[in-house]
Amino acid sequence: MSPSSAAHGLIAPSPLADAIDLSQTRRALIIKLRHHGDVLLSSPVFSVLKARAPEAEIDALVYADTAEMLSGHPAISRIHLVDRAWKGAGVLARAAAEWALWRALKARRYDLIIHLTEHRRGMWLSRTLGAAARVAPRARGDDSLWNESFSHFYAQPKTGNTRHTVEQNLDALRRIGITPHADERALTLVPGSDAEIAIDTLLREHGLAERGFILIHPASRWMFKTWPAQNTAQLIERLAADGQRIVLTAGPAAAELALVAAIKAQCAAPIVDLAGRLTLKQLAALTRRARAFVGVDSAPMHIASAMGTPAVALFGPSGEIEWGPWQVAHRIVASTRHTCRPCGNDGCGGSKVSECLTTLPVVRVLDEVRSLLNELT
Repeated sequence: MSPSSAAHGLIAPSPLADAIDLSQTRRALIIKLRHHGDVLLSSPVFSVLKARAPEAEIDALVYADTAEMLSGHPAISRIHLVDRAWKGAGVLARAAAEWALWRALKARRYDLIIHLTEHRRGMWLSRTLGAAARVAPRARGDDSLWNESFSHFYAQPKTGNTRHTVEQNLDALRRIGITPHADERALTLVPGSDAEIAIDTLLREHGLAERGFILIHPASRWMFKTWPAQNTAQLIERLAADGQRIVLTAGPAAAELALVAAIKAQCAAPIVDLAGRLTLKQLAALTRRARAFVGVDSAPMHIASAMGTPAVALFGPSGEIEWGPWQVAHRIVASTRHTCRPCGNDGCGGSKVSECLTTLPVVRVLDEVRSLLNELT
């Protein structure tokens, strides 16, 4: 056992015959083409790889709208972007954008590519960029083209998975001989000085002290993950009666703003409404200053984990084992009588309404918030 392994209380793993010699890795590319929360949950992969290969330059490839989840990450050298708007830009414009991206990636001359999803773009890049080591999840079916595109495969989660998504992402590193230490798996999100200054100004404007308010983010981009407006309004009323200051946030999408408007219409308690007014970086800076976060399974819930903010998270059709708050004090509120969850469906029968979530009683959520706050005092 090495001194490093002993210091972390680890048993040295058996060496893999095809482990990667990171001393020969000059540049690596990590691909995560998913939504905001998924990208944030991949941030420990960059941290761990950089810790093992400190001289290597590590790049990211993500969708343009998710770049704020990784920008400023101290382990990342460059972030390459795929813009979803290319699809509607016309054939020539899209071809030009795709060619410019491929040339920029090719010029980096990667030694290692780590693909964290089954997105086909990662397969084509693996085949054309010339990296010697190429890591990806094992195909679920018989996919010869996929199987011929990578040098190393890590296992996909099985039905009834009992591991968090962060750990699943880190399996890509385990497969090439890297064992993450327990203290290396934290999420990393850097708000930046501009966001910090903007939030300090907002807090002063509203007379809010740091750790002096509860941040409630009731919405998700997928509305089948949300709790009814009247329930959130009742929760706010009761927390306000406890003497808590409430800050309400949401994204700029019309459905999210409509949900906030419905909550406010049914709530007489004073609320600081910042819905639709914050960038993701500003939301992170605000979340860091909150005493606690309350919300549903969403990217802002993962932001709370990255900011070290205790959270109460409501779960319906999605699974808290895979997607719950990571490495922070938290409470999960989920139905105990709907044995069909987590089903992963977009509402019961595709209705966009999840009964396992909408039927969660206000008193249960209130009790969990109070319990968490008591733990923090």
